[in-house]
Amino acid sequence: MPRFMTLIRIDEQNAPAEGPSPELQERMGALLEEITKAGVMLDTAGLTPTSEGTRVTWSGGKLSYTDGPFTESKEVIGGYSIVQAKDKAEALEWTKRFLQTHEDYWTITAEVREIAEG
Repeated sequence: MPRFMTLIRIDEQNAPAEGPSPELQERMGALLEEITKAGVMLDTAGLTPTSEGTRVTWSGGKLSYTDGPFTESKEVIGGYSIVQAKDKAEALEWTKRFLQTHEDYWTITAEVREIAEG
């Protein structure tokens, strides 16, 4: 069965300062339990803010390092998941359900891509 990576993109500048509500955490926990019991979830995690990150760039034969925050980026990767689904449609269905656990004031983009095997 193919594996898919979902990259969760958020706008750090406009994310709720208090983070996820207790109700959101409860809904998300229930969905993650369901997807894990279904044998679909392989791995998932949120990421620390870009202020704690470093970008490493290779250009012109040289490495450069840039410490966060990365204010030039409107959207940053805030988390990811790796699922094993029968097809892209199933991966998209789980992604839709994940996004719908969030309250209306959240703005989140999920990019779903199949992992190239071999």
